[in-house]
Amino acid sequence: MSIPPVRALGPALRSLGRAVPALALCLALGGCISLFPKAEPSGLYRFGHDPLGGAAPAPAAARTFGVLKTPTVFTRAAAADRILTVTNGEAAYIAGARWVSPASVLFDEAVSRAFESDASRARLVTRGETARAALALRLEVRSFEADYVDGPKAAPEVLVEIRAVATRAADRTLVGDQVFVAKVKATDNRVGAIVQAYDQANSQALAQIVAWVSAAGASLPQS
Repeated sequence: MSIPPVRALGPALRSLGRAVPALALCLALGGCISLFPKAEPSGLYRFGHDPLGGAAPAPAAARTFGVLKTPTVFTRAAAADRILTVTNGEAAYIAGARWVSPASVLFDEAVSRAFESDASRARLVTRGETARAALALRLEVRSFEADYVDGPKAAPEVLVEIRAVATRAADRTLVGDQVFVAKVKATDNRVGAIVQAYDQANSQALAQIVAWVSAAGASLPQS
């Protein structure tokens, strides 16, 4: 029996011949490419990039005391990268939208920017500069959510609630303990508008905290 010529197998073999190199290329890339994604990627958002409206940093000479910020305590429901909403006591996350980093990380970055941008006498110091710190600051984010106070179809109100505790760095004597609350109504029930309200509410709360820390530090005896 003679072997039929290749051309007798028709287009099917030629199609298979073209498919094999393509398959080999995918395998060479480690199999990490999905030709048919199962879901659309989530939109990524952030807050706190410019918390105080682009204010110029205070001159170095004006910063007369250091502040050591201890690790932030962040409400667990909102600490990750999902955007938390609350409707009639029922918590949910916005579908298809996430923070570009965990909210707790973005918050700490916003705190640093707030102290850098504010024309106050305070500046944050690192662990290696503990000896230069006059105050220790502990922040506890109790609420970080979009509340649908007027129903699920209306624009929500973003609530940011932060407890700040300031102590003397030298002996841990309590200097102040206060809760700061900021509420900003979103202009629309859209993700972009809700994220903007998050940004504004967080900025307002941090501006209050920076001013409070500055006043507390100014009352300390100067070394």
